[in-house]
Amino acid sequence: MFDQAQLRKGTLEGCILKIIDREPTYGYAIATTLRDSGFADLTEGTLYPLLLRLERKGLIAAEYRAGSGGPSRKYYRLTPDGVQYLNEFTEAWQNASDTVNRILHDKEG
Repeated sequence: MFDQAQLRKGTLEGCILKIIDREPTYGYAIATTLRDSGFADLTEGTLYPLLLRLERKGLIAAEYRAGSGGPSRKYYRLTPDGVQYLNEFTEAWQNASDTVNRILHDKEG
């Protein structure tokens, strides 16, 4: 049986960066967006280590902001390196997607 986890593993970083690129945001909102977009089984145990890894790689930066009546939240934003990485990911994803679609939808094969 096909292992979808392997396919998703390679795309989550790019998707997370795109969500953060739209506007600075926090982990719970990122998780909600990912789940609403089709990553239904995403857990915090998957997301937060990815965010930490992206931060350590210098692709995102974080700052704490006061919450409205609650505790402070850690908001993430893209760094210049994160913008470059996202652009490279987007181009690579489009090329891979086009290639796979050509093969999967080829009527001659």
